[in-house]
Amino acid sequence: MKKIYVREEYCMGCRLCEIHCLVEHSKSKKIIKAYKEEFPRALPRMIVEQRGPVSFALPCRHCEEAPCIAACISGAMQRDKKTGAVLCDQERCVGCWSCIMVCPFGIIRRDTRGRRVVTKCDLCPDKKVPVCVLACPNEALVCEEHEKKK
Repeated sequence: MKKIYVREEYCMGCRLCEIHCLVEHSKSKKIIKAYKEEFPRALPRMIVEQRGPVSFALPCRHCEEAPCIAACISGAMQRDKKTGAVLCDQERCVGCWSCIMVCPFGIIRRDTRGRRVVTKCDLCPDKKVPVCVLACPNEALVCEEHEKKK
């Protein structure tokens, strides 16, 4: 399965990955409308951590043994059979936040736009390469095939 890898030494904290992710998951898919006209605003599914001069993007790891899937009481968190990505079926999500509590990376977040559901990286399923990777000017984000451990 493909995964997003971060090359921390190249991340400059520009947050373009967050911006493009937000726009990709907005209703309009247009940057100005996504930021100035759509309320409540879509959430980026990529998070950038910054402490002083050090910054790095935090994508979902789509863990092989995903604790979020194991903790989900409604079965909303599931692994996509085709891509292997860990996805949340927002129609089944009951907003218990168990997945948020068990995620070791703090990537899963509450979606504040409506129903009590979670939001997380979906690897942009309708794109060949996730938009965060395409938007990174320093190529700090790389989307590569990940060999499954045997």
